[in-house]
Amino acid sequence: MKREAVLIIDFGGQYNQLIARRVREQNVYCELKSHTITLDQIRAFDPIGIIFTGGPNSVYDPAAPHADPEIFRLGVPILGICYGCQLMAHELGGLVTPAQDDSAREYGKTDTWFDTACPLFRGIPAESVTWMSHGDYMAKVPDGFALAAHSASCPTAAIFDAGRGFYGVQFHPEVNHTEYGRQMLRNFLYDVCHAHGQWTMGDYKNAAIADLREKIGGGKVLLALSGGVDSSVAAALLAEAVGDQLTCVFVDHGLMRKDEGDEVQAAFAPWPIHFVRANAEERFLSKLAGVTEPEHKRKIIGEEFIRVFEAESKKIGAVDYLAQGTIYPDVVESGTGHAAVIKSHHNVGGLPDYVDFKEIVEPLRLLFKDEVRQLGRELGLPEYLVSRQPFPGPGLAIRIIGEVTKAKLDTLREADFIFRDEVAKAHLEGSMDQYFAVLTNMRSVGVMGDGRTYDYTLALRSVTTDDFMTADWTRIPYEVLDAVSNRIVNSVPGINRVVYDITSKPPATVEWE
Repeated sequence: MKREAVLIIDFGGQYNQLIARRVREQNVYCELKSHTITLDQIRAFDPIGIIFTGGPNSVYDPAAPHADPEIFRLGVPILGICYGCQLMAHELGGLVTPAQDDSAREYGKTDTWFDTACPLFRGIPAESVTWMSHGDYMAKVPDGFALAAHSASCPTAAIFDAGRGFYGVQFHPEVNHTEYGRQMLRNFLYDVCHAHGQWTMGDYKNAAIADLREKIGGGKVLLALSGGVDSSVAAALLAEAVGDQLTCVFVDHGLMRKDEGDEVQAAFAPWPIHFVRANAEERFLSKLAGVTEPEHKRKIIGEEFIRVFEAESKKIGAVDYLAQGTIYPDVVESGTGHAAVIKSHHNVGGLPDYVDFKEIVEPLRLLFKDEVRQLGRELGLPEYLVSRQPFPGPGLAIRIIGEVTKAKLDTLREADFIFRDEVAKAHLEGSMDQYFAVLTNMRSVGVMGDGRTYDYTLALRSVTTDDFMTADWTRIPYEVLDAVSNRIVNSVPGINRVVYDITSKPPATVEWE
């Protein structure tokens, strides 16, 4: 049986890689390509189906991204999502206009009604909730298309031409807020595109190893190893691909959690890789002295990471490639392509303009966190590494609001350890995807031992999520929060108040900076 693949054409939306993730969850291989892909390239890819993503533009704007209109004559099923739906309507003779009033603009959870005879909506309830995000409106659908869904404000929430295999939805089936979005995508893949679902993470592993061997050849690779899930999986993947051509450098920047530097070194001691621990605490803290702006902190850390790697590579000898455990949420938040900058990750938007390596290798760049964990299991990594609590590359520097100092770091390390220790005692780790403490820059009056204090407020943060693109705050039992608070204020000098962050993402991000 020939390779089955779906082509996802990118028009600049924030959720575009999430579409790819949803397709892969259905055991169907896919790739995300720019809207500039040529017709010949599409033919060479030979997709069983095509998905047009969302995007921030209006299709009637002359500067808006478009696909080659001949794509509609390839005989390949197409699903258009949001902007992709409007693009399909626009190119095939429909009319897309700005919404005439505010009621026709839809954002957020929306009650939606479906024609369940439409192949896209078979097997789902006739009414459910979808996630809308559009200010334009399909005033006229193209000839040959029928209406398949509507909301109170939008009579054209979904359109289809079953004969040609063209489907368009105004909402976003890829996000969790659309209640039956996964089933809709599955219907498109299996009932419309007739996929067999033979692709697995094992296939991804094998393809990634082959790609790395081809790219790297006989070159030497330097990996930025933090000891977290992402860099550990990247290390295992690269070790499988290029063996002793790999050197892993752990930069101990003094921004790690309590005892973490020693734990990372011990964890990788048995591995057949070159492991280097670069002690750079003084270097990083001197660069961060007096800096309070979050983006500035991130960019300083990003540049210092690279400079330390460059220095270590000179000690090792000629190194051709710098490898990083960058994953897709890092890329989206750092504002690559059409996406807005949310915050620069040290290994993406925080990189300096000049990097003294032939190329940067990021083998996990197209994966989400849960997929990275799955890949780690495929590579045979121990569960304690695969399931490890996520930790940002800039470390505790972005969990200290304002200037970073050695004293603040020591205070936060102790408080964060207590929080994680109490979570472990309560056996809550499995219900919390990321949890940590933040040392705020706010000081307030308290009383301890009949005396006045004027100390810092510590914030606790915990979220549950399956992709880190969206996240909900964790409902930690009060008695656990009480134990954490009492232990911190009684044993960590400099903190007299503990608060709990109950904000989801969006509107907040997981980290505070």
